[in-house]
Amino acid sequence: MLGELAGRSGSWVKSLETGRLKLPRLPMLIRLAEILDVNDLTQLTGEQPLARSVYAKATHPALPKVTEALASYPVTPSTENADLPPEALSARVQQAWVLWHGAAHQRSAVATLLPNLLCDTRVAVRQLDGKDRRRVQALLAQVYHLTQLYLSFQPPAALVLMSGDRAMTAAQDADDPHAMAAAAWYVNHVYRDAGEEHEVRVALAHQMCALLSPDKAGPDLALWGLLHLAMALSYTKIGREGDALRHWDEADRAARALGDDYVHPWLIFGRAMVDAYMITIQADCDAQRLRHPTGRSRRAGQNALGHSPQLPHRRNRTRTSHAR
Repeated sequence: MLGELAGRSGSWVKSLETGRLKLPRLPMLIRLAEILDVNDLTQLTGEQPLARSVYAKATHPALPKVTEALASYPVTPSTENADLPPEALSARVQQAWVLWHGAAHQRSAVATLLPNLLCDTRVAVRQLDGKDRRRVQALLAQVYHLTQLYLSFQPPAALVLMSGDRAMTAAQDADDPHAMAAAAWYVNHVYRDAGEEHEVRVALAHQMCALLSPDKAGPDLALWGLLHLAMALSYTKIGREGDALRHWDEADRAARALGDDYVHPWLIFGRAMVDAYMITIQADCDAQRLRHPTGRSRRAGQNALGHSPQLPHRRNRTRTSHAR
C-alpha cells in the first residue's frame, strides 16, 4: 500500500527497507513521511546523515562557463573570425539543436557551443537592423531555449527562469508569432515547475494560439498543437483530467493533420511527441487519484466536461502502448 501511494512498487519499498536501495531523493523522502504521518525524517533515515550530495541536483562541469556567458553583456564577438550574418548564425543554431536532440551526451555537446553562441547572437542583434535584426532576435530566442534546456535539472533554478524570460523578450522583439509561440511552450515549463497558478500558464498559451493560423500546414499547426499540449500538462498538474484530455485531443488532431512523417525541426512536435505526453498525462492523473482517493480530480473533470472523463479511445490507447 505504501508503494502504491508513493507511486512505486511494493518491491521498491522492500528494497529500501532491506538496504538494497540508497536513500530516495528528498522530495520522495518527504512524500513517504507525509504518507506515514512522520514529522521527523530521522525516523525514516535512522542515524544515517542527510548529506547534501545525496539530495542536491547534479552540476554539469561546463555550468560555470555557460552561466558566465548568460550573465555577461558582450560588446564584441567571441572570436575575431566569428560568423555574425543571419545565415551563418542560423546554421550554428541548427547545429546546436541537432546536437541537443541527437548527441549521446547532449549537455556536454551543447555546452561546447552555447557560450560563444550566446555571445555572438547578442552582439549581432546590436549590430544589425531591420529584417536582419528581427531574424537574429528570433534565433536568439532559440539560443535561450537551448540554454534553458541545458540548465534544467541543475541547481541554479533562477537561471532557468531568466533564460525563459529572455527568450520570450527576444521573440517579442522579433515580432515573430512562431518565435513567441515557441517561447510560450518553454515558459510554460518554467511556470509549471515554479508552481505558478495554472490560469497564468493556460492564459499565456491561449494568447499565443491566437497569433497562429492552424488552418495552415507546417509550423503554425505544429505550434498550435504544441501549445495545446502545454495546456493539457497544466490542467494535469491540478488534477483536471477532463480538461487535460480535451486539450491533448486538440494536439493529437494537429499531429494527425500534419501526417506521420512530420516532425518540427527543433521543437520535435509530431505524433511520437504527442503520444509520449499522453503517458505523462495518464501517469500524473493516476498519481492525483492516489493522492486524493475521494475523487477530487475526477470530480474536477466532471465539472469541466459535464460527465465523467473516460480514458482515451481505443486508437489512442493503442498508440500510447506503442509509445510506452
